[in-house]
Amino acid sequence: MNVAVRLDSMQLPLRRALETAARLGASAVELDARNGIHPSQLSDTGLRQLRKILDDLDLKVAALRFQTRRGYDNPSDLDRRVEATKDAMKLAYQLGARVVINSIGQIPTSEEDPQWSSLQSVIDDLGRYGARVGAFLAAETGNEPGAMLASLLGSSPDGFVAVALNPGRLIIHRHDVREAIAELKERIQIVCAVDGVLDLAAGRGLSVPLGQGTADFPELIGRLEDIQYRGFYTVGRDDSSIDELSQGISYLKNL
Repeated sequence: MNVAVRLDSMQLPLRRALETAARLGASAVELDARNGIHPSQLSDTGLRQLRKILDDLDLKVAALRFQTRRGYDNPSDLDRRVEATKDAMKLAYQLGARVVINSIGQIPTSEEDPQWSSLQSVIDDLGRYGARVGAFLAAETGNEPGAMLASLLGSSPDGFVAVALNPGRLIIHRHDVREAIAELKERIQIVCAVDGVLDLAAGRGLSVPLGQGTADFPELIGRLEDIQYRGFYTVGRDDSSIDELSQGISYLKNL
């Protein structure tokens, strides 16, 4: 079990967060490329220093998270958002990570919708860039069923866009996790080990600590093994406590 930890969950300075991740027993980390390390501001010297810290702590970089305020379906400042995403993908490759995680935006329900072709064009561009630079955009699941996401990503003949499977977000949005795995298969390059539950009284879904929701992780891991998944499982939500991260790492390692 390759377990990583999402550093921005800790809300600590980078060096302390890396040291904490190593102490908790993680073998890798997910770095925040928007509010943690900025691709445009990290010098060659800074990159070498970061690599040395990672090596000293025996940590790998599982992924970079580059959560943009708007999806790639929104035309406002789209060119700048795409270029910034490409910068994050280049940095991911320099740090030895294979993927950059982001939500791609709202997928139109019909391929006849003009917004479908616009979003497809952006995805194609990022897919081709990923093939060239050696690190790929990973679309985080949740907003749409797995089949809809697979349909969009599978329409690109030249490039490759990966998937970050987030069971918790799928549950919150009332989508089937098993169906998503079956549809997305080898595109799944990283798993965000997040749990979720539907609060029927409140009429909405809730993100909860790992093992406390309705995601059946032992079964899901078995399904992922059936499709030869060998990537990382990243523990951490937006606001996880250190105790929650520690318990999540232990939970996965004990499965």
